[in-house]
Amino acid sequence: MLYRDVCIVGAGPAGLAAAIEAGKAGASVLLVDLNMRPGGQLFKQIHKFFGSSAHHSGTRGCTIGRQLLKEALDSGVEIWLQSTVIGFFPGNKIGIERGADHTEKQIVTVTAKKVIIATGATENAIRFEGWTAPGVMGAGAAQTMINVNHVRPGNKVVMLGSGNVGLIVSYQLMQAGCEVAALVEAAPKIGGYAVHAAKIRRAGVPILLRHTIVAAVKDPDGCVCGCNIAAVDDHFRPVPGTEETIDCDTITIAAGLKPTMDLVKLAGCALTFNPAFGGYVPLHSRRMETSRAGFFVAGDTTGVEEANTALEEGRIAGISAAEDLGLLSSREAGLMRGEIWTRLDSLRFGPFGLRRKTEKERILQAFESEIGTPQALS
Repeated sequence: MLYRDVCIVGAGPAGLAAAIEAGKAGASVLLVDLNMRPGGQLFKQIHKFFGSSAHHSGTRGCTIGRQLLKEALDSGVEIWLQSTVIGFFPGNKIGIERGADHTEKQIVTVTAKKVIIATGATENAIRFEGWTAPGVMGAGAAQTMINVNHVRPGNKVVMLGSGNVGLIVSYQLMQAGCEVAALVEAAPKIGGYAVHAAKIRRAGVPILLRHTIVAAVKDPDGCVCGCNIAAVDDHFRPVPGTEETIDCDTITIAAGLKPTMDLVKLAGCALTFNPAFGGYVPLHSRRMETSRAGFFVAGDTTGVEEANTALEEGRIAGISAAEDLGLLSSREAGLMRGEIWTRLDSLRFGPFGLRRKTEKERILQAFESEIGTPQALS
């Protein structure tokens, strides 16, 4: 049996930030992640961040990831990679499967006083004829291939979805040597920032608004060799007679993300449905504590936003865990959280950010009215 003050699940930006804060306060911290390297989305993000200097303006995501990893290690954080949390049990026990190879896997039980769940989000799928064929993948998977594994997913790509992910990954695919044949978007306007859209338009990529993919064209081996697209009506239904075929060997889907709720549900945390944040999210307080005492959440697990928001929420969760452990006074922790909430409010600025700020306030208010005092896991 192993004992740690804090166990954090997910070594993305939120998990790393939480680990740093708890570790700096003097907690023994175990950070668990199923991937081969820590950093989550940051190591896929080779573009420079927007925002203020407090939010890493002008710094590439992969550089931020390296900085956070060094801070975590310097803070004494223990990191287990290729490891999966498989259960929470009475007595603050956590079951963890360790090891990448089947013959090397082992189940380890860790007793942790506090748990922070920062498991991020998963990509949404769009179902069309042939959507499971080899060559159809999420935009995040394609981004991992080119920016982390340095492998092109294909030579000629059609991107479905014009949010920031679709726009940025399209540009990065071109940087990796792929041809982006078209970007297809069902909505009447581009969903992401104009600055990202302008980059791929200048590179000659057609952006086909009010269109969708109706089928993947497959070669004799069953792999993608093209896609059939069609215009859509006001109800996003394909319009008969508008079909056309685009030659490609890869279809990437950027249709948004939804919070990963598996462990939150397993822990028995209360949930609420919030479309602005991608679906079901855990009710939580301003301390990022859930309805289960000692269980905290941070990052896209609380609702899909962006990396800087995840970092800030991770910091709050780590500070709150350290406070409950008696490593920070209530006054110290309160002042630290206050500064972070001010920065979070500045991030949630503008028409899209203000909506998320409003929805976040609803989640916080719902927690206070419905939960009150978190209950221990029984």
